Amino acid sequence: MSRSHSTTAIRQSFLDFFHAKGHEVVPSSPLVPANDPTLLFTNAGMVQFKEVFLGKEQRAYSRAASSQRCVRAGGKHNDLENVGYTARHHTFFEMLGNFSFGDYFKKDAIAYAWEYLTEVIGLPPERLWVTVFTEDEEAASIWLNDVGVDPARFSRIGAKDNFWSMGETGPCGPCTEIFYDHGPEVVGGPPGTPQEDGDRYIEIWNLVFMQYDRDASGTLHPLPKPSVDTGMGLERLAAILQGVHSNYEIDLFQNLIAAAAEVTGCRDRDDKSLRVIADHIRACAFLIVDGVFPANEGRGYVLRRIIRRAVRHGHKLGQRESFFHRLVAPLVREMGDAYPELVAQQSQVEQVLAQDEARFAETLDNGLKILDDAITSLQGTELAGDTVFKLYDTYGFPVDLTADIARERGLTLDMTGFEREMTAQRDRARAASQFAVSDTGALAVSGSS
Repeated sequence: MSRSHSTTAIRQSFLDFFHAKGHEVVPSSPLVPANDPTLLFTNAGMVQFKEVFLGKEQRAYSRAASSQRCVRAGGKHNDLENVGYTARHHTFFEMLGNFSFGDYFKKDAIAYAWEYLTEVIGLPPERLWVTVFTEDEEAASIWLNDVGVDPARFSRIGAKDNFWSMGETGPCGPCTEIFYDHGPEVVGGPPGTPQEDGDRYIEIWNLVFMQYDRDASGTLHPLPKPSVDTGMGLERLAAILQGVHSNYEIDLFQNLIAAAAEVTGCRDRDDKSLRVIADHIRACAFLIVDGVFPANEGRGYVLRRIIRRAVRHGHKLGQRESFFHRLVAPLVREMGDAYPELVAQQSQVEQVLAQDEARFAETLDNGLKILDDAITSLQGTELAGDTVFKLYDTYGFPVDLTADIARERGLTLDMTGFEREMTAQRDRARAASQFAVSDTGALAVSGSS
């Protein structure tokens, strides 16, 4: 792999390209959205510009570019259960994006994307596939007539995939997406076909053209200043340029997987548990950098779930000592130059991770024994809800961690039974709190550690 195709170099080349096109290079915003209670975590590059797109905020620039750190591990966007088992799911990823706030529109956005992909980083045009929204004749004309894309590598897709909305109402508009074709030896068909879920054609860049404002009745009104919002996954692009098929094979992940193998004592570099750990250290470290701390609710509970999932995978590899916090230093080596805030808070991140790992370690062995005993005596393939609840309430096992272990054994969870136990506990807590006295506080007890 040439140095020009390292993940760090690709990130910088993207920002340099758009800076040369008059874009303000804006630092990544935190993973906790500043003024958006509707969003658990920042999950796209446009989040920090939402008020600008809505016309409620003015910036000193009308075009911007960023590499935005994103987390999808809770709420509507939750990839947690797939992490480690697929080639491209992550809890944390970086989204490269360029944005126009009433400045340029479709023609320039498409031209910039094509120039960057085919001229700057040298992807062969015959390996790219383009889609547009079915009714977007303007974008179709730009691609086919101005850019000269091969009509045989071009398709029109309906609103499900190629029309983007900020919400039920508000700014929205058609998309055009660019896919990379990994070649006929890989299973899968072009976008829009029944075989599109295969791995042959991988979406790399989505260009959203915000040109309408949808009102409560569903009517689309043209925006006075149409805007552009794009997003491209850095890890996916690095995989293509480095000639590998899985994001976990790119340089950044290979270095983190090597570090995870060292701290866990695992000799098999292909073990999926190493992928999980390498992915999870990125999400956990950056969440802590951005002010999220392990807790039993909200964002803090998502962080705790990710930490405990990583620790359990280390345990699965045979590591009984505290290890997860030792991956912060390798992460700083990989990403510290791009994110100096990670360097500045390294010791705090290590401390927070070490503390929560230690809390969980006290109950992990006992919880796993309870789970093993339950599985051994199991009739059928469903783990009882009261067992799932006991693991959660007494041993600090997040439900998705129990589900993770169950899935490895080909089992499912009785979620109805679990919810019944949770409701009963809440009722007990409410009843107990009515008898609380001033010197002891409420008698209610929620999930431990």
